[in-house]
Amino acid sequence: MSQRVERVASEVRGVLGEVLSRDEIKDPRVRGAGLITVTHVRVSGDLQHARASFTVHGLDDAALERVRIGLNHASGYFRQAISRRLRMKVAPAVTFVVDQVFEQAAHVEQLLREINPVVAKPATTVDEPDPDADEPDGDGEEEPSADHPDDKE
Repeated sequence: MSQRVERVASEVRGVLGEVLSRDEIKDPRVRGAGLITVTHVRVSGDLQHARASFTVHGLDDAALERVRIGLNHASGYFRQAISRRLRMKVAPAVTFVVDQVFEQAAHVEQLLREINPVVAKPATTVDEPDPDADEPDGDGEEEPSADHPDDKE
């Protein structure tokens, strides 16, 4: 992807986020959904088309699909907003898709937990006594060590 296409994609993402955060979309499928986060925007090389990935925390698949339909219904408004705010001669037509990256990450974590269900016990450090170990002589008194001459009597 060229620098220009990446820069336009970043700016388009900003405009989409701004429009959504200001509740400029009046469609009830979008307005009542909660916080819509635009996670990624891909713009075609000719800057004619943009695909915006979004997610809404806490919604099920059916509700996400309703939000997607509402956002795609408002794509003309988004195109106008992009054209006005970015001063582009031809603004890209925006298509919205539900971003599944968080669900995929949760699925991968679940699979990893199934593969290795036992969580490794952290190793004890040298300074920490092992709680399962018995006292060496059982009388509770420390014996002088050979490393420190001051400890010898």
